[in-house]
Amino acid sequence: MTIAMKLQRSEPRLDIGWSRTGRNSVKRSMRCRAPETLEWNGTHAEELSAPIPMGPNRMIVPEPLGVVAAFTPWNYPAVLIARKLAPALAAGCPVILKGAEETPSAAVHFVEALRQAGIPDGVVNLVFGVPVQISRHLLSSPIVKVLTFTGSTEVGKQLAKLAANNLQRCILELGGHSPVVVCEDADLAKVIPAITEYKFECAGQSCNAPSRILVARNLYEEFLSRMTEAARKIKIGPPDDPATEMGPMANARRTEAMQRLIEDAVDRGARIETGGTRLDQPGFYWPPTILTGVPKDAKVLHDEPFGPILTVAPFDTIEEAIEVANATEYGLAAYFFTGATDAKRALIGGLAAGAISVNYLKGVSADAPYGGVKQSGYGYEGGEQGLRSFQSLKLVNGLGLFG
Repeated sequence: MTIAMKLQRSEPRLDIGWSRTGRNSVKRSMRCRAPETLEWNGTHAEELSAPIPMGPNRMIVPEPLGVVAAFTPWNYPAVLIARKLAPALAAGCPVILKGAEETPSAAVHFVEALRQAGIPDGVVNLVFGVPVQISRHLLSSPIVKVLTFTGSTEVGKQLAKLAANNLQRCILELGGHSPVVVCEDADLAKVIPAITEYKFECAGQSCNAPSRILVARNLYEEFLSRMTEAARKIKIGPPDDPATEMGPMANARRTEAMQRLIEDAVDRGARIETGGTRLDQPGFYWPPTILTGVPKDAKVLHDEPFGPILTVAPFDTIEEAIEVANATEYGLAAYFFTGATDAKRALIGGLAAGAISVNYLKGVSADAPYGGVKQSGYGYEGGEQGLRSFQSLKLVNGLGLFG
């Protein structure tokens, strides 16, 4: 039985801990990406490990770099583990996985599925504990050759500093503050549901989730009215309730962060269109919140919200939209809606992001490289480039010249 099949059989056990991710554990659609990621890397492992001819006298020999230290967050507990383990294993590298304490069962059952599928002992190793102590211990060892991490920019920088001592290769997928540009020809009947579903499916606790909406002025009032209505209609409740559309936030730190960002914005002149205060019920529930009139110096426009907050602002020209969209230190994902060829060309070329989605909102896939720019990290996960991240490409010269 393949590893992907084992993982699919383990999916009910992987559900444990989803209550912390803000996502409905009954309706979720993301779980299939973990087996898909394993399947893609397993299918392409032999091909991408084969020597690469470079003419009659040269070739490149891919070789595994060595031991990988992988650090995963809690918000997508299965798929992010797969995106760390699958390419490393396909490249021939053993892995030490630091699982997230908030969702430990996902990591435990994931590694158990690998063991049941026949992964030899010692190839995948799972650890839990104090993150600072574990990262210092692992990255101080010259045995570890690669660091792969998904999480905040602040922590990513700290890990990169530790990795610098041994010149360990780093693959860092860090924070995001994704814009959505809604152009004057956009179909709001498609735009509103797309933003609503992707933003609030996990209470906004995703580095790819949109957080800043820029709308052509001729559509601004209609968009704001319809977006606000959609946000108010979202059913908030326990993740195991089939009627729930958005669950709680992960912990008290997240609700406290929402309060700080909103209070700062309001103090500077922003207006709350809906939401804005923690729900008066047990649990870390924060309602979908929309802010308008947010001044440029408000923290919510610069600090990654990582929660159910959207800011909405009008723009007059594509050039203005691009300038505002890029006015953040992050560059992970960006989205826009338009059918106009000139606008598409300008936005694709102008938006500073590692990935751009046109006329819909999409997450990462197994077969394509994904990585941030600016303060959103470096290196790639996914596709051939993701697997190559765990390889050394050895150039061999002079083949055939001397018999």
